[in-house]
Amino acid sequence: MVQAESQVFALVDVNNFYVSCERAFNPGLRGKPVVVLSNNDGCAVARSSEVKALGVAMGAPWFMLKDLAKQHGIIALSSNYTLYGDMSNRVMEILRTFSPNVEVYSIDESFVSLNGMDAMWQQRAQLGQKIRKQVLQWTALPVCVGISTSKTLAKMANHIAKKQPRFQGVCDLTSLAPADVDTILAGIDVGEVWGVGRRISEKLRAMGINTVQDLRTASPKGLRQHFGVVMERTCEELRGVSCMGLQEVAPARQEIISSKSFGELVFEFSELEEAVSQYMTRAAEKLRGQQSYCNSVNVFIHTDPFRLKDRQYSRSITVPMQDPSNDTRDLVRAAIMGLKRIYRPGYKYKKAGVVLMGLSRESTKQGTLFEESWNMQTSAAVMGALDALNKRFGRDTVKIASAASSARWTAKFENKTPHYTTDWGQLPTAFAR
Repeated sequence: MVQAESQVFALVDVNNFYVSCERAFNPGLRGKPVVVLSNNDGCAVARSSEVKALGVAMGAPWFMLKDLAKQHGIIALSSNYTLYGDMSNRVMEILRTFSPNVEVYSIDESFVSLNGMDAMWQQRAQLGQKIRKQVLQWTALPVCVGISTSKTLAKMANHIAKKQPRFQGVCDLTSLAPADVDTILAGIDVGEVWGVGRRISEKLRAMGINTVQDLRTASPKGLRQHFGVVMERTCEELRGVSCMGLQEVAPARQEIISSKSFGELVFEFSELEEAVSQYMTRAAEKLRGQQSYCNSVNVFIHTDPFRLKDRQYSRSITVPMQDPSNDTRDLVRAAIMGLKRIYRPGYKYKKAGVVLMGLSRESTKQGTLFEESWNMQTSAAVMGALDALNKRFGRDTVKIASAASSARWTAKFENKTPHYTTDWGQLPTAFAR
């Protein structure tokens, strides 16, 4: 373990990220109840503070909220992941101007190392306020900042910054008296601790551990006996002992999944082939993005389990690759081969997907005597050119023939806003008076 005094972390989190991105380009949404919906406009995946105050839970089905929406004027928007991803990148680049050591934890939050920066700021809270001001000025996104000597405590400090207005969006636990920290943590439910889910929190309460302060003062060894080493480390982190270092480079994923529910039910093999080809195209892009190769491909399809009157069918199959590859053409070929084996006519299919498995950093492909040598030599060049063209001119500018992009089955996004920051044709328009 690293001693607490040698580590200082800031956790920077964008408030209501998806909703805030929408409000950044449509100020008319500010102060109004807004939800952002999942694929096919199914469930609420982001809620403004006004919607949370109405008791709308995360993941609530939109069709069940329509009466409430009419009563309170809730505005529902379709997910615009292209916009959210670009805005996230902009926030992370701003954070790197404050510290060279940044761990991107999720699309809307990052850990920032503040080690060795005390001489630049009279108080760490001043640094936090500067971060808030700059992110807001450059992106129009509001953030909160939590600061402490471990990542778990920094995460908790961020929670406090959001919930307690007196901190004005920045909570630096290192600047508070120990007695004040104890009092604050004693008022927070143990379920708010990073990594403590519903089941674990129920077990903790059964042991008399109800608040964050209770967990903080519990016996680490006793917690390890009941929950394992992870909970022991959580307890130590809550005491200010840093057990988790900054992870500046995200580890390569061991599996890559690409899957969506269809906008309309699918019957024909040709439509499933288009969907699987498109999903594999997305997965292959991610695979090349982390410079990995795939050893096997899993394909799955299934009907809608909620349509009880329909015949139900669900199958998956894993197809081994002859040689590890990250070439979209090879991967689509394997996926379609598997799809042909599991497809059955006469069913109403609701969802399909692919999983890239057995990922590795290097290709062990050696080639065979009868293999076309030009294919081995040009695969990387072809995929590099394809990725470069799509990055420059927009996704799917160049694609394989079987991957349709505007088919009947594609997920519905009926209230999707423009790609303001990534598409020249959808740039916001400013009017001067």
